[in-house]
Amino acid sequence: MISEIECVISGRVQLVMFRDFTKRSAIKLGLTGFVENLSDGTVHVVAQGKRTILETFIETYLKRGPTFAKVTSVAVEWTTPTESYPDFRIRFSGLFDRF
Repeated sequence: MISEIECVISGRVQLVMFRDFTKRSAIKLGLTGFVENLSDGTVHVVAQGKRTILETFIETYLKRGPTFAKVTSVAVEWTTPTESYPDFRIRFSGLFDRF
């Protein structure tokens, strides 16, 4: 059965390769979904996969982040999937994404 998480990660999580780290980690674990920067300085993640793998993703990757990140909190909401993602992608939408 496929589970889904929606997370908002706070701290020093933008301009530190957090999205790339998240994408590589999700692909390594076989997850699908997306990661994006939000305008308030947080990072938003939606990921789908087996519950145990999503729990590992949260604990091992999202709560730690890449080398230069400083994660202060990870708000996790377990949701029911309403759509299916073919892969895991970075969504580009913010001001810094245009450069």
